[in-house]
Amino acid sequence: MGEVVLAAKITHVPSIWLSIQPGKNYGIRRPAELGLAEIGRRARERGADTFVVADSHWMNSMGFHVNGKARHQGSYASHELPHFISDLEYDYPGDAELAELIGEEIRAGGQKSMVHDVRDLGLEYATLVPMHFMNREEKPLRVLPIGCNIYSTIEENRRVGEAIARAALRSDRKIAFLASGSLSHQFPPNEISSEYLNTISNPYNEQIDRLVLDQWREGRIAEFLSALPAYNQRCTGEAAMADTGMLFGILGWDSYDGHGEQLCDYFPSSGTGQVIVDFPVPDRLRS
Repeated sequence: MGEVVLAAKITHVPSIWLSIQPGKNYGIRRPAELGLAEIGRRARERGADTFVVADSHWMNSMGFHVNGKARHQGSYASHELPHFISDLEYDYPGDAELAELIGEEIRAGGQKSMVHDVRDLGLEYATLVPMHFMNREEKPLRVLPIGCNIYSTIEENRRVGEAIARAALRSDRKIAFLASGSLSHQFPPNEISSEYLNTISNPYNEQIDRLVLDQWREGRIAEFLSALPAYNQRCTGEAAMADTGMLFGILGWDSYDGHGEQLCDYFPSSGTGQVIVDFPVPDRLRS
């Protein structure tokens, strides 16, 4: 019987990659670097063998997609922000077996899902940036990305999360689940975007983000979930906040009463709100 050993909401913003490059921005995201590394340390400490990543930059428009390649290898440059991320080399084992189980369980829950083993289906930076800090050991853990449907509903993503949990329990894997996406996600206008590297685009968004973090730290999860659809709409959720819906679907939705542990201070990046929070995994997901 498999387990979910870790469940976290994480940041992946490209400014974290800038933070490790020589130049004027070196070190600007050091707390996030350390927080991502700590998530990786905890995953290994808890015996994880696969990172399952809800990747909000693998954006799908039809159905729910799982990358079932046996190996992920290549070099990445961001089409969105090539001046932020380029020449990012990667090589990770995949998890074709678990991918098939997740696809089966998503379909069993009444949704359309496809598992892919496609040569040119590379990884996106919502997986690659966190993996660079979390998964740098000589023998890296498996990596299994799940796409985020940009037209999906919170309820659909809840059900996908429940399917991921069922698949994990059916498997012989110990998975670390990463909801890789922002809090609020409103970008500033293009003409002034370069001025917002370390600034939120809208003070209202920051106020709501900080309220959400209070709810997570204090275990007010049902309260948070009741407002999640409106939060997604009003604060310009990244990829429909699909990763967050999946995360709480795994954890048990409004019956979950765990208290999130914040691993870095909240910070703005290019107008968006960012954080890293580790959520205690319920006993029902552990063997």
